[in-house]
Amino acid sequence: MPKNPAASRRIDGSVSLLVFDFDGVLTDNRVLVLEDGREAVLCNRADGLAFDMFRAAHIRVLIMSTERNPVVAARAAKLRVPVLQAVGDKGRALTERCRADGLDLSRAVFVGNDLNDLPAMRLVGFPIAVADAHPAVKRLAWTVLATRGGEGAAREVAEGILGLRYDTTVHEGN
Repeated sequence: MPKNPAASRRIDGSVSLLVFDFDGVLTDNRVLVLEDGREAVLCNRADGLAFDMFRAAHIRVLIMSTERNPVVAARAAKLRVPVLQAVGDKGRALTERCRADGLDLSRAVFVGNDLNDLPAMRLVGFPIAVADAHPAVKRLAWTVLATRGGEGAAREVAEGILGLRYDTTVHEGN
């Protein structure tokens, strides 16, 4: 078995939509709670470059989260990625979004890590789990990344799963 089995699986053809869960995928699933109640999370800058790569390849991207904290919207704004936040049912939200935008769910990718991601992951053609995802999420996944949440999962999807390369002549600084 290859050291990184996910790298041997590539998505051929066009992707209609690439959806990332936030906590546990773009973060390491931990939260720092400050004494005044504000929360902070850690994100990986390698993922910022991945979102530049998705834009350069004209791939629609979305962050979807059940979390209500403004940190999700702040990171999405920094990445210049639309966000659906405070989502109660990710399956329903994804279906509605794809219907409204005329997107094919069978060509969609959802990258998740936990049980609340399963309804959306069941709908897409390419459900992907991070390395430290819940076992049920891993079982459902088309592929499991070698990367844990918050450690560059979007970058692995960009380079390993979609085969994208970063254009060094254009850098947007995320």
